[in-house]
Amino acid sequence: MTENQGVRLQKYLAHAGVCSRRAAETLIQGGEVTVNNRVVTELGTRVDPESDRICVKGKEIRAEEKRVYLALHKPVGVITSCNHGDAKVVTDLVDVPERVYPVGRLDQDSSGLLILTNDGRIHHRLSHPSFDHEKEYRVRVAEAIPSSALARMEAGIRLKEGKTRPCRIRREGKDGFIIVLQEGKNRQIRRMAQAVGHDVRTLKRVRMANIRLGQLKSGQWRHLSEGEVRELLKRTGIGTGKGQRHR
Repeated sequence: MTENQGVRLQKYLAHAGVCSRRAAETLIQGGEVTVNNRVVTELGTRVDPESDRICVKGKEIRAEEKRVYLALHKPVGVITSCNHGDAKVVTDLVDVPERVYPVGRLDQDSSGLLILTNDGRIHHRLSHPSFDHEKEYRVRVAEAIPSSALARMEAGIRLKEGKTRPCRIRREGKDGFIIVLQEGKNRQIRRMAQAVGHDVRTLKRVRMANIRLGQLKSGQWRHLSEGEVRELLKRTGIGTGKGQRHR
């Protein structure tokens, strides 16, 4: 195989649904990827998926692996991770033969909708802030919150890493509100509320893009419907694609 033949290794791993391309680069540089039983750490490496044996952490990767898309109602106390020592993580709650990864994060004290998938394209486009996909949360604070505080959050709050983008907020009772963001700074909603003098008591994500939490009970999960997957692929600019398979 000449230098310009084949496909770049990180692109192949993302296409195979292992993870996003950026995460694949980290795996490669960390020595977690082998090609024909040889550890490869160079990002420009090209592979031939038809003839090369490509493994990540010892597991052989095949691009034709069935793509799986799940919605989970993450309970409070569960960590959004694939592995975190003895702590309970979100992947402990789902039962599918494919290895899936959580899209984005929900902190340990928050609950609600989490999407898990082995489709690296979806993972990248829903996680990266440049794609502007909406995330909707239902929030309760410890005390009644004035409309002026909600208006300040809606216009943007200055945090240490910069000002938050304008968002949409709708009051829900004296101490609650619905907030729709198109970004995801670390513990953003909690820090925004603290900036206007309020502590978040409960925080639940109820929507990501077109996927809604709906009637899923805490700890339950489900496969996304074919219609949900088609719309999600459309919204993320991927489309269904020729030969697209999903459950």
